[in-house]
Amino acid sequence: MSRISIEQVKHVAHLARLAITEEEATMFAKQLDAIITFAEQLNELDTENVPPTSHVLNMKNVMREDVPTAGLPLEDVLKNAPDHQDGQFRVPAILE
Repeated sequence: MSRISIEQVKHVAHLARLAITEEEATMFAKQLDAIITFAEQLNELDTENVPPTSHVLNMKNVMREDVPTAGLPLEDVLKNAPDHQDGQFRVPAILE
């Protein structure tokens, strides 16, 4: 017996605003059932002495130090702007 019904697949598709056919709903129900079956196999593993982790590998920050530098001159920034005023970009109003 499948743990995911076709009606549940259709309901989730409706919530996600996805149009799926009857064949797709059947296919997704089978695929989701296979995923749940695989996940249940993981419950059989003995994880008593395994510390919780957020990543499989040790992670470290490899980004450079954030050092402030001078930005571009205002004229260079605004020269390609379609419209600007008083050193700022002008955009169409979106609120009334």
